[in-house]
Amino acid sequence: MLFDRNSNAMAGGESLNELTDQEYIRIRDYIKRNFGIHLGDEKKSLVYSRLRSILMEKEFHSFSEYFDYLTRDASGEAMIQFINRVTTNHTFFMRETNHFDFFRDTALPEIAERHQARKDLRLWCAGCSSGEESYTLEIIIQEFFKTRRQIWDTKILATDISTDALKKAAQGVYPNESLQTLPRHWRSEYFQKVDENNSVVTESVRNQILYRKFNLMAESFPFKHQMQVIFCRNVMIYFDNETRDQLVDKFYHLMEPGGYLFVGHSESLNRSGTKYRYVMPAVYRKE
Repeated sequence: MLFDRNSNAMAGGESLNELTDQEYIRIRDYIKRNFGIHLGDEKKSLVYSRLRSILMEKEFHSFSEYFDYLTRDASGEAMIQFINRVTTNHTFFMRETNHFDFFRDTALPEIAERHQARKDLRLWCAGCSSGEESYTLEIIIQEFFKTRRQIWDTKILATDISTDALKKAAQGVYPNESLQTLPRHWRSEYFQKVDENNSVVTESVRNQILYRKFNLMAESFPFKHQMQVIFCRNVMIYFDNETRDQLVDKFYHLMEPGGYLFVGHSESLNRSGTKYRYVMPAVYRKE
């Protein structure tokens, strides 16, 4: 769940439904308060371009009128539309490859050894975007366990705040060109051709992932069991230090001892303020 750094305001200098500084501050503070995303003044044109079409569709005359509608709508539909417009989900297969290598070669064997009796793996992709990360992890798990896969409970929980992203992830359809970074045998074994340009993740992989809508700014995480692995990559880069530290603390209490937290390479934890132990760039462990 990421704000798009590259989006621009609508070309041509159109000023219909102008977003005033005061209106932008209200919307920016609302986003920060509810979703943890910190926006600077430079994001005003992005917010304008993302929301302007809603104003035209609903025939609102100002962003203030739209904001009142957003905050008063009891159905939740306005909020869903708002989230889908102001967030974008940019990711790709094998992003930050060394994380997947470490998960395959170190974290996964450790967990399998530690839980031989219980035979369960609890992994959470927090901010799963359009699904490339969660599918990559599931394929690694299947490759690791092989025939033992059927006697292990290894379903992955993958969450995002965007319903559009979750819908795309659950469908599991991707352009063939986006699969070129994957091993050749992965492409033949875990993907099926849809047409000349697209392929779909096989059902055996899709069925092992639970896609759910979840806001990381929730006061508490309502999970029954502790996690062994949490991937939350390239999400906290948009949070301020206080919000990031609070989220990391929640992750820590949700994680069982020996578990691993993976964050993005452009992110880092406050080493003096976190209980996690640094393992390698963007990988931390709960002792």
